Amino acid sequence: MGQQFDAAKIGMWLFLVTEVLLFGGLFVGYGIMHARHPEAFLAAHHHLDKTMGAINTVVLLISSFTMVLAVWAAQTSKRNLCILFLLITLLCAGVFMGVKYNEYSHKFHEGLLPGKYYSHQGDTVPGQFMFFSFYFMMTGLHGIHVLLGMIVIAWILFRTIRGDFSSEYYSPVDITGLYWHLVDLIWIYVFPLMYLIS
Repeated sequence: MGQQFDAAKIGMWLFLVTEVLLFGGLFVGYGIMHARHPEAFLAAHHHLDKTMGAINTVVLLISSFTMVLAVWAAQTSKRNLCILFLLITLLCAGVFMGVKYNEYSHKFHEGLLPGKYYSHQGDTVPGQFMFFSFYFMMTGLHGIHVLLGMIVIAWILFRTIRGDFSSEYYSPVDITGLYWHLVDLIWIYVFPLMYLIS
């Protein structure tokens, strides 16, 4: 059982490395285009709602903490606590997706869309569509990861309610926690890059 746990954890770490490489490529591309068109990126980032971005940051940090507590509860055979912390994590993820839905709705309404679909009126600086191409790519891909994380957490929650985990076997909870921390970590980089320092 110990070997299986170690193998599963190594496998998850390898997967997380590929995810870092994926997002790393997007961060590098963003940096290059930002350096080439600083005025357009600066003007475009003012269309983002910093309050909503900050709320999502706090919500994901809370969810990361409750995920840590869920892993601890699974490790110590505290089933009811594990269920509670997984529920809170899932709820926080739902709040994140709700806030992101509101942000996206506003962008669609204003015509702040990626690439050739950009139709916002009244811009004084040309080329703002490039910023929103990266915005939708990075936040959209991150949102997909959040959604996948919610599905896995819901599955882990179901198995926890069923009584599958204890101090003797908790590796799925631990591995799901690793994935969730990566999702949170990526947002920690996306938030200041998009909302604050453009």
